[in-house]
Amino acid sequence: MTDPRPDGADAPEEPVRPAEDRRHMIRRRALTLLIIVLLIGVPAGYLVISANQSRDSGRVKEAKYSATGLTEGWPSKLQRRLYEVPVPLPSEEVAYYETNNWKTSRLYVQFETSGAGLDAFLAGLGVSRGDLERDEQAIGDRDQEITGWNFDRPGPWWGLVHEQANPAPTHDVLVNMSDPERPMVYVVARTVP
Repeated sequence: MTDPRPDGADAPEEPVRPAEDRRHMIRRRALTLLIIVLLIGVPAGYLVISANQSRDSGRVKEAKYSATGLTEGWPSKLQRRLYEVPVPLPSEEVAYYETNNWKTSRLYVQFETSGAGLDAFLAGLGVSRGDLERDEQAIGDRDQEITGWNFDRPGPWWGLVHEQANPAPTHDVLVNMSDPERPMVYVVARTVP
């Protein structure tokens, strides 16, 4: 047999590696374990945390939308725009509640405002004080039950039903004018999807 090496050179010797000492082997294995934990454990932990947050968020939303009655505060700008309820500034004791189903969506809003605020609100609906009728029970019993409103208190009460062609909302408005400087306004805006 002929030697495949040119010029008959000897094969280079493989360097002899010293045996790995125990401390170095432990460090290497610990580093490998750390890398495995980081590559698998961190994403798994992130998934667990994310799932819990998602579940908690769903519970919060469920509680919010299954609540009945009014929520203190202003309806969102989007809600006010969709239901065409221009809550005037200044207003106090503002509260709202929204219901949605396949048949009708409703936004219930109450607020106390000034005489000028009432005029601005009515103008925003496209009506005026002249359209209000004394003792007009514009908001029905069903809507009163949902919101907890009670219109048996002394008034005088003034109301109107402002009907509009679909898709614009219809507004049932009731105003307690016992203090003409601080009228209390109750509105039910409803749309048919």
